[in-house]
Amino acid sequence: MLNLASSWESVPTQPPKQHRIIAAIDLGTNSLHMVVVKIDPTLPAFSIIAREKETVRLGDRNLKTGELKPEIIEKAIAALGRFQEVAKTINAETIIAVATSAVREAPNGKDFLQRVKTELGLSVDLISGQEEARRIYLGVLSGMEFNNQPHTIIDIGGGSTELILGDSHQARTLTSTKVGAVRLTSELITTDPISNTEFQYLQAYARGMLERSVDEILANLEFGESPRLVGTAGTIETLAMIHAREKSGVIPSILNGYEYSLKDLQELVNRLRKLNNSERAAIPGMPEKRAEVILAGAVILQEAMMLLGSESVTVCERSLREGVIVDWMLTHGLIEDKLRYQSSVRERNILKLANKYHVNLEYSDRVAKFAESLFDQTQGTLHHWGSDERQLLWAAAILHNCGHYVSHSSHHKHSYYLICNGELLGYTETEIEIIANLARYHRKSPPKKKHENYQSLLTKHQRQMIGQLSAILRLAVALDRRQIGAIAQVQCEYYPQFQQVNLLIFPSKPDDDCALELWSLDYKKGVFEEEFGVKLVATLEKSSVAKLS
Repeated sequence: MLNLASSWESVPTQPPKQHRIIAAIDLGTNSLHMVVVKIDPTLPAFSIIAREKETVRLGDRNLKTGELKPEIIEKAIAALGRFQEVAKTINAETIIAVATSAVREAPNGKDFLQRVKTELGLSVDLISGQEEARRIYLGVLSGMEFNNQPHTIIDIGGGSTELILGDSHQARTLTSTKVGAVRLTSELITTDPISNTEFQYLQAYARGMLERSVDEILANLEFGESPRLVGTAGTIETLAMIHAREKSGVIPSILNGYEYSLKDLQELVNRLRKLNNSERAAIPGMPEKRAEVILAGAVILQEAMMLLGSESVTVCERSLREGVIVDWMLTHGLIEDKLRYQSSVRERNILKLANKYHVNLEYSDRVAKFAESLFDQTQGTLHHWGSDERQLLWAAAILHNCGHYVSHSSHHKHSYYLICNGELLGYTETEIEIIANLARYHRKSPPKKKHENYQSLLTKHQRQMIGQLSAILRLAVALDRRQIGAIAQVQCEYYPQFQQVNLLIFPSKPDDDCALELWSLDYKKGVFEEEFGVKLVATLEKSSVAKLS
């Protein structure tokens, strides 16, 4: 017999290694970027040791279907392979990659990411617009001192623009809007130079699309606050380079902290609209591939500044890629003090969603503790999932009943929908899909291939995770059937020679026979038995406390 009882304390993490090297890749609408950094965990801080960029134009999709074009997919895979080689040469221990709006919106986006995984062995996380905004905020915060003052951040990408309000401690507002330099160029500009009609429409369209984000930011400002505007990404940096060259004759070696006014921007926009593509490309400081999309990008910045009432914009060279690094440092326990508030972003957002849908937290917390206890006690024998999967199981346990907010009938299906659409920050789209599926399968039918939500999981690995962890969640739900905390704790005993798991049930009150909980376990154990290939036998113990060995 193997006794799998475990204490609640988690195993202490190993002390961080010195100077870890990490690479982060951002698959943007216009370009693919990679940054390689050296992390000093003692500070904690990181320094950039290499940058790579390839203009691939993932946003240049098939106009009829919206799909990523085959030739662009090939180009992107080749660029990612080259990035991998560079990271390997610099001895990067891991590569974190994220994809944003172009891949998010393409019907074949997930297939593309699966090809990247198959051909390069590189996992790319698809992130929502709000999650992109949160990581941009972290990136900017790592490269600029906020001095406890509010800052508005604008990041103009190829397919979307993120507007963020944040201070030294937290992001107050995170928004993402479908206006980007590549998107507006391809959708709205057909003349070269741009005609007056198209230019006026471009301005009006950008303004109209940005209004809701700006309103959200202004609504979260406190009386008397006047935030500084910080701009990130290619459009804003290019405009800064052109401005610097024209004003001082030289491009500063570091753009971080460079400032230019709305008035100067408006003059530049007026000039750019009168030039054709090749004339724009000839402007000193203009990267060749930026010339065709710079006008749309500059107009987005101009309209945003006017709506916000900002007289100037300050450049920050750190953005999404660096934010991906900071987020990795936070989740791996390498940042303690300065961004402590950020480190619990996942937990806070799960609880926020639970409150929104009136989840009984006292009950769901008990279910989560049972789920974690069963997970811990069967780890290494029945399953080999790690701390990341345990955290997803916790999230699903907290939210499994949120579908009651819609209706008791089929509430597990409603839970799936609410979690998928709950804009959970701190998670990738795949992780949100996994949490939603775990909640979906806490009752009724086990996962089936014909279920649409189950089909959307791309890999066998993910489907196996859903199957096994949802089976654990079912038992955890059964253990609090009356939702009164009748069971104090459980102890697993595994007999490999008989393929049997004995579940010892310790009641909270010695005189409670826990009949309903035992019936529920018996009713729900079939899925667990099938998933793990064991027989489950539950026994009520007389004592109310387990003797942990």
